[in-house]
Amino acid sequence: MAPVNQSVVTMFILQRFVDDPRVQDVLFCLFFALFVAAIAGNGLIIATIHSSPNLHTPMYFFLVNLALMDVICTVTVLPKVLQSLVAENSISYGGCLTQMFVFSWVLGSELLLFSAMAYDRYLAICRPLHYGTLMSGRVCVALATFVWFTGAFNSLVLTCLMLPLSFCGPNLITHFFCEIPSVLILSCSPTFINDIMTVIADMFLTGLNFLLTMTSYGFIISSILRIRSAEGKKRAFSTCSAHLVVVTLYYSTVLYTYVRPALGTAGFLDKLIAVLYTTVTPSLNPLIYTLRNKEFKTSFKKLISLLRTLSLEMNSKSNG
Repeated sequence: MAPVNQSVVTMFILQRFVDDPRVQDVLFCLFFALFVAAIAGNGLIIATIHSSPNLHTPMYFFLVNLALMDVICTVTVLPKVLQSLVAENSISYGGCLTQMFVFSWVLGSELLLFSAMAYDRYLAICRPLHYGTLMSGRVCVALATFVWFTGAFNSLVLTCLMLPLSFCGPNLITHFFCEIPSVLILSCSPTFINDIMTVIADMFLTGLNFLLTMTSYGFIISSILRIRSAEGKKRAFSTCSAHLVVVTLYYSTVLYTYVRPALGTAGFLDKLIAVLYTTVTPSLNPLIYTLRNKEFKTSFKKLISLLRTLSLEMNSKSNG
């Protein structure tokens, strides 16, 4: 008998988050608010840093990259989530692979970027005299290029490994978007190589980077404790604690998601965990990274003032 081809399934159905219509309405409002917050917040971060020469430093350069990744992640995942709450949410085989590739690219790149940001903070706090040399503009661009390229290469490998698989039914993905672990479950072909490569990639991108990040912050905390000034300690801890909160939340949830299939699925809990790193984190990053940053808030106020002035000038010209 001829082997089953993956073209047997040309369309996947993404499972609804919940079936209760009243809960769906509440979730739609919540996810829509998070969508707007993520796009607007990260967009304002990019615009503020781009328009403020005093923010053209390595820390803000990496923050722009993080904001851009969060925007891509939000646009890739949330529209389908919102659609699933108001109608049947189907996605083509090609669309599923595309969503999987883009999301995995951003996910892997963001994990690597956290390590680069931790290294930047380590140099700024532990080796301030050599910071300008060790973290020059050329080094920043090289690190960012490595982050984006490595994330893309990892995603390309994992996505290409999906191509030989056969999908002959069922076509219901028990998740709210196309993610590698949830799609692999539907394959009619053996997925041993895919499972192994997914776990290896996750251990490298999540486990190793988490270790590197924690090592950097170990040196940072040790250096902060040697600061005599109480104000200096408070300022340093304020900057680093926000980053640690984001890193811990992101790494732990991603590691859980990509290692969990080997232990069995947890159903609704898997969806809740996925919401944290696909929706909540991109929405909160703008607040976490800028809320206590006086330098950024000053530049942001200048940008708002400039936009307000331009708006008044345009209105006066149109009225005249």
